[in-house]
Amino acid sequence: MSDTYPRLVQLLVDNFGFETDEVNPDDTFSALELDSLALVELTLTVQQEFGVKLSDDDLDADSTLGQAVEVIEQKLVAA
Repeated sequence: MSDTYPRLVQLLVDNFGFETDEVNPDDTFSALELDSLALVELTLTVQQEFGVKLSDDDLDADSTLGQAVEVIEQKLVAA
């Protein structure tokens, strides 16, 4: 992965109180106990950090961090 994954992890650390070693690419957002409100907040934070537009369907509770990285990188390429 490019620098997208570490940047996403840093957003989780800075905004949601995780430690870097608490998350891995196979974790789902539900496994990390991020509820729907937290996912909305994460989506907005990702949009600001990466300068991409995410729809409501791009990230959901069953998405893994790895899948989120793929979505972000696809949006970056399309932009």
